[in-house]
Amino acid sequence: MKTFSSIQLPHHFYCARFFSYPTTRTQLSFPAKVFICQAKSGIDGSLNLKVVSPTLLVAEKEEAKAVLALFLKKQGLSNAVAARTINKSDLFIDHLVSKLHSKHRSWYLAGRELTTLEIRDALIPYLESLFEEHGDILVDVVENYPNPPVKDKSAVPVPPSSPVLDSKKLKAVSLVSETDPDGGNLRPHIVYLMELGMDIEQIRSITHRFPAFAYYSLEGKVKPVVEFFLELGVPREHIPIILSKRPQLCGFSLSENLKPTMKFLESLGIDKKQWPKVIHRFPALLTYSRQKVMESIDFLLELGLSEENIGKILTRCPHIVSYSVEDNLRPTAKYFRSLGADVGILLFRCPQNFGLSIEANLKPITAFFLERGYTLEEIGTMISRYGALYTFSLTENLIPKWDFFLTTGYPNSELVKFPQYFGYSLEKRIKPRFAIMKKSGVKLLLNQVLSLSSSNFDKALKKKMKKMQDG
Repeated sequence: MKTFSSIQLPHHFYCARFFSYPTTRTQLSFPAKVFICQAKSGIDGSLNLKVVSPTLLVAEKEEAKAVLALFLKKQGLSNAVAARTINKSDLFIDHLVSKLHSKHRSWYLAGRELTTLEIRDALIPYLESLFEEHGDILVDVVENYPNPPVKDKSAVPVPPSSPVLDSKKLKAVSLVSETDPDGGNLRPHIVYLMELGMDIEQIRSITHRFPAFAYYSLEGKVKPVVEFFLELGVPREHIPIILSKRPQLCGFSLSENLKPTMKFLESLGIDKKQWPKVIHRFPALLTYSRQKVMESIDFLLELGLSEENIGKILTRCPHIVSYSVEDNLRPTAKYFRSLGADVGILLFRCPQNFGLSIEANLKPITAFFLERGYTLEEIGTMISRYGALYTFSLTENLIPKWDFFLTTGYPNSELVKFPQYFGYSLEKRIKPRFAIMKKSGVKLLLNQVLSLSSSNFDKALKKKMKKMQDG
């Protein structure tokens, strides 16, 4: 097995001010100042000087941590173990940042900041190559960089979870309320976000989840994205919600990432007039790769959905792209197909079904109806007629409405004909309508009782009463 020192590193990064304080980042407390970094090329050995702001460097470190954490979790590590590894890997994080500066040296010389997606694209292949070389001892490689990793990983006990919060995360959160020593003002992008309606605690919460958010520049990252959304027609009051859901959006380039992604999604059928609603519903859609989106699209085509209907699904339920084809979509389609449902129609009518757990959500509802005497074929008919049936809670919806249904005198077969019964409010619609019908002394079809408007319901009752009197 090769040691880490045998890896050919194309680039070494030296920062006089930065590395003179190897155990802390608190030295980077003057956003207005800059320092000189020397980048030694592994190609021709020449030195390039670049002025890099401390805040940009810290932001890139946070981005690198996020990429490394995501990669480690993809390899099967738990959130806790991945977090502990990140906390013990300062030198390796510095090394990842140096990889960014090596790969995109010309961009830095031109004063261009990397976007979140560009950072991810630059680092993931490198991490994959390390994993191929070192396999199961990758964690030791990362934690012990630049020294050779521990050879016998099995002999190293997993340290207990530390109760101490990540100091760098705390530092990022503290920056949210940090004021300018001269004027006593908050950082510009914090002030801007508060003017948009975000309170300081909300910004702290976002930063706790995504520390890089504290280091985003106002003019370079936050403001351009916000103004773009406002120009699209996103209501101003929705901006805080969108950024809370997906703060990473501020790290994406408008011209190179967001706008091309939107054009691509429009080519798949998303209604461009509905972008404000789509972004509000699921802002993460704009951060997915084309490959990830196409995996979902290919599966929908496989189910027989038309391109037009796929566009409608993406517009109404953009979350569908977040569902794994192999872990969610395909197994769920197979399950509903076993009930006799037309999966394509079901997905078009209620794509939310495909984000549910088969074991925790779908099977218990099937068992509920089987226990009450319905056949699988009847259950398949019910779900085909009313796609939202399986999205309801057993305890809060299906069971209490079923119990009331038993008091109405209708046969069970009425629910096969009209499973939409479970979609009406028990207290505001079902009970009041049945009370009125009982008082009238006549009986309507179940769908008439609930689906008709108040005026048409009254007309139907009077017509039935007159018919009984005439008879």
